Amino acid sequence: MSTTTPVRRQGSVAAILLAAAALAWAFLAWAVLNMGSPLARLMMPASAAWSVGTAAAVVLMWSVMMAAMMLPSAVPMILTFAQLAQRGGSRAATWAFAGAYVLAWAAFSAVAATVHWLLQTVGLVSPMMVSTNPALTAGLLFGAGVYQFTPLKSTCLTRCRSPLAFLMGEWRKGTGGAFVMGLRHGMYCIGCCWMLMVLLFVVGVMNLPLVAALALAVTLEKLAPKGEWIAKAI
Repeated sequence: MSTTTPVRRQGSVAAILLAAAALAWAFLAWAVLNMGSPLARLMMPASAAWSVGTAAAVVLMWSVMMAAMMLPSAVPMILTFAQLAQRGGSRAATWAFAGAYVLAWAAFSAVAATVHWLLQTVGLVSPMMVSTNPALTAGLLFGAGVYQFTPLKSTCLTRCRSPLAFLMGEWRKGTGGAFVMGLRHGMYCIGCCWMLMVLLFVVGVMNLPLVAALALAVTLEKLAPKGEWIAKAI
């Protein structure tokens, strides 16, 4: 029993995380298929005259999209944390860690929504969040490509690819410590992937196959063997 219980707990954590990601993808698919619904219209405003409700809906859209794209690649890190935390008898710590990770991406989503509004204000993106300016499109693609070769990208990717090394170097006690660790992991993950997420302004939020392709690219560079070389190849 002492060996199977932790395994079952690990399986439960993984199942909940992957189910949350699946629900996020389902929500995005619903929005694509029901663009006439009031919520979908709020999330894809036709003009830059955003109300408070519109801003909240756009932040929600970005947050759900980040959860859909990033949670699967974070599962190994969260499971490794869960395994170490359970040795100290703490279950709440695992969810504090995971919640803080999601919160970090929610903060990124708020920034992305602000950029979304600014670009829409100057007429550089469509209501579907697709760049309407060839120079902007080229600049985003070029910038994302260059970023893959920067020291910051390499440092953040190394932290994301090495769960045990990250946790041993960042370990803090208690649920509060777990929350801080989750935030720090989220920050490294944002540092690793933010330029790829900016490419959403190129592919558009309604192009789910290309959004899924970006999510796959992130997952491969973080989890696949030789992910560092995959990141450069991207």
